[in-house]
Amino acid sequence: MSIPTTMRALRQATLDGPHDLRLTDDAPVPVPGPGEVLIRVGAAGVNFADVMQTHGTYQGGPPAPYVAGFEAAGAIVALGTGVTGLAVGDRVIGTGPGAFAEYMVMPAHVVAPVPAGWADEEALGLVLNWATALAALKPLGRLAAGETVLVHAAAGGVGQAAVTMAKHFGATVVATASPGKHDTVRALGADHVLDNRTTELRRLTGGADLVLESVGGACFHASLAAARRVTGRVVVYGHAGGEATLTNRDLVFEHQVQVIGLHIGVLGATAPQLFAELMADLAALIAAGVYRPGRPTVSDLADGPGVLAQMQAGSTVGKLALRP
Repeated sequence: MSIPTTMRALRQATLDGPHDLRLTDDAPVPVPGPGEVLIRVGAAGVNFADVMQTHGTYQGGPPAPYVAGFEAAGAIVALGTGVTGLAVGDRVIGTGPGAFAEYMVMPAHVVAPVPAGWADEEALGLVLNWATALAALKPLGRLAAGETVLVHAAAGGVGQAAVTMAKHFGATVVATASPGKHDTVRALGADHVLDNRTTELRRLTGGADLVLESVGGACFHASLAAARRVTGRVVVYGHAGGEATLTNRDLVFEHQVQVIGLHIGVLGATAPQLFAELMADLAALIAAGVYRPGRPTVSDLADGPGVLAQMQAGSTVGKLALRP
């Protein structure tokens, strides 16, 4: 297969927000290094971390200018040295720098096969949204049948996956979303859907056994207040609404709960066996029909700045994707 030297890509020119994303047709095609694969991108996932990176607020994010995006599915077109178990032509889903482009490299250890019969865009979310939701629910959140789980931002990619799986695992699900998205979340099986008002959350949950927190800001404190004392777990995997503080005094005198941090990229890099188990469990959920092909809203790469602006404004629902 002939690989060009330049490609179409979305380059972030500054750290002033998504309006400074620029479409270019002369970005250099990256070369896979040791332990990496080069893929021809079929579809790239859009995540809130992409929005944060355009503002320079995502810890460890790239300095501008940079080719944006970090999640994609497509076909492998070249292998770096030392890569085993993968071959040119394999269709995979994974993460790496520069996904909003025609080609990207990704570490071989973070890729997973696109499920048989699924289109590239249908697999988006497998190693990010669904893996994050499953990690938050099971190995970290220790959810058991009959428990109550509170899922914030339930209309988003991780939120929808979490609601779906929590119901499958036999939990009572209380979900929060903006009013225009309530019907979407109810259709997933949530038992209660509401805004993130602390008093209402506490009344409905009586103290949730598990809280999945990705909003941050005032919502973080609402999550702590809604969790059951002593045995309640709060898994934190995002801060879209801003930072919030928690002190040792708070944990002793105000919020006697278990707070657990989650970053799926760090989990994959530092606990590869646990990540492999998550992938195996997701494969089983796919085989059982619980995890079905995704139906993201797909836009052209040229529309990327507008898509990220909509996500920043909180006006999107579900998974979003860009097609080079």
